[in-house]
This record gives sequence, structure tokens and C-alpha cells, in this order.
Amino acid sequence: MMVVEYQTQPTFSASRPRLLFEGNYVAQVATSPAAYYSVSPDGQRFLMMEAPEQTSAALTQINVVLNWFEELKQKVPVK
Repeated sequence: MMVVEYQTQPTFSASRPRLLFEGNYVAQVATSPAAYYSVSPDGQRFLMMEAPEQTSAALTQINVVLNWFEELKQKVPVK
């Protein structure tokens, strides 16, 4: 992930890009190739999917959790 500092007044200018952080993250999501990360509202954290360490194994199982919200309400009641 790269970062650029910029200013718009009195005219637009930008610094050279510099490395913000690096890692092995998934760079593309099948449903939305343009956005592969999200930034927290305070701008201090990123949410990204980390790429699996071993990519040669095919997926053989998927877990689907039904009614998870009902279980959450039981475990964390709202006052």
C-alpha cells in the first residue's frame, strides 16, 4: 500500500509515493475488482483480506452459519 501527501492550495501538488505498509493481501474480489480494502471511519485502520499461505489447495468445504444474529442476540443482550 502506497501513500502520497498532497495539497490543493494555492495549487495542486503531490509528493512522491512512499510505502505505507506491505503484506500478502488479496488484491481482487470477484464481485468488485476495484475495491479490495476498506478504511475505518477514523482513517487509522484498513480492513483487508490476507492471501492464504498455500494457494495450491482447492477449496473442498464451505461453512454456512444460519440464524447467527439470533445467537448473537442471546449471547449479547441489548440493554
